[in-house]
Amino acid sequence: MTSLALERCAKGQRGIRLDDAEIAALLHQIPEWATENGLLIRTYLFGDHYQTLAFVNAAAWVSHTEDHHPELHIGYNRCRVEYSTHDCNGLSRKDFICAAKLEKLYGERN
Repeated sequence: MTSLALERCAKGQRGIRLDDAEIAALLHQIPEWATENGLLIRTYLFGDHYQTLAFVNAAAWVSHTEDHHPELHIGYNRCRVEYSTHDCNGLSRKDFICAAKLEKLYGERN
């Protein structure tokens, strides 16, 4: 597990926009994720719709506890997650913290 998953998003604090070097360094800690059009993205795959929705509900809990919410695009056996920090108009450490928490969640599903 990456140490990012142990961090917390600071509630009420604006995100600080990361530069390209900082983004590249953090991506090494969550290798299944990528950047696309200014977003931090990953598509998770599942065996069926029930598993997909269980993950979505658990991801919603992570979002609630961290007060940082992704865009979720849900299909029968997949969920695409897109993070960005609106108040800094880019990617912040908050995005990477939450992505790492979802990685931990996904890894623990079995």
